[in-house]
Amino acid sequence: MDLLYEIKNSLLTILPPSVFDILDIALLSYLIYQIMKFMRENRAGGLFKGLAVLVAVYLIAKLVHMKALIFIFENAFSIGLIALVILFQPELRRSLENMGQSSLQGLTKKDLKAAGSMWEQPINNICTACSYFAEHGVGALIVIERDEKLGDQIKTGTRFDAEINSMLLENIFFINSPMHDGALIIQNGRIAAAGCTLPSTSRPELVDKALGSRHKAALGMSENSDAIIIVVSEETSVISMAEKRSLTRGLSVDTLKTMLFERLMPGIAPEGKADSGEGTSSPDNSAPREQNSQDGKENG
Repeated sequence: MDLLYEIKNSLLTILPPSVFDILDIALLSYLIYQIMKFMRENRAGGLFKGLAVLVAVYLIAKLVHMKALIFIFENAFSIGLIALVILFQPELRRSLENMGQSSLQGLTKKDLKAAGSMWEQPINNICTACSYFAEHGVGALIVIERDEKLGDQIKTGTRFDAEINSMLLENIFFINSPMHDGALIIQNGRIAAAGCTLPSTSRPELVDKALGSRHKAALGMSENSDAIIIVVSEETSVISMAEKRSLTRGLSVDTLKTMLFERLMPGIAPEGKADSGEGTSSPDNSAPREQNSQDGKENG
């Protein structure tokens, strides 16, 4: 304890108190920012408003000495805190993971080169397959794992360990294939599983009813992970991409390719353009539009 006391005094001698005050304010601001971000991006917003009302009632009860209410609030607080942690365990875990990953973001030139060798050919093959799907009206749901691991989703499907090539993707999503209706998951530039089940969006009432189960699953996956999800509509042949709780629809294959390069290979531009297949795709393909999982204004 004496050693810790001496270290503290030494730090106070070297750094004036104002520096610690600035650090204190900065950390508090960051914490408040993360809490507000958590509330905005998750279903916790309404719950926290209710908690704010309860806190206000508790403060009023303390002010006017309502002993019964004070007793109930003080004894329920610890139980309520544990209940909140259990209720929002997935969201809290994801937020903490994102906080840890944000401090490690940024690729070195060596990392970029490695990413290029891992993703360039898979991206080209994915786009070639999506062009085929859009041209022939084949539905597809492709999930690309990023930082957050998708082991739980991989377990629900048939495991693979295969290189990505357009012909294999076409066979997996062939209409009579047993894995046609499931999701294909890509991990580290390779096919990890097919026929997987994804979580549906947590707000189906806010999503356009014209969107099918693939689009709702894509939005649900984007709400529960940092994955990139590609959807090709079986009914309209429209290509869409979901990420960060939003769905961008009406993509040409060239636009999809550019977006994948930007996200998986930052700083490296695609060398060539894939066949867009726009001749048989929906007219929506010429004008990309974004739909947040909360607005639900986009037509399927």
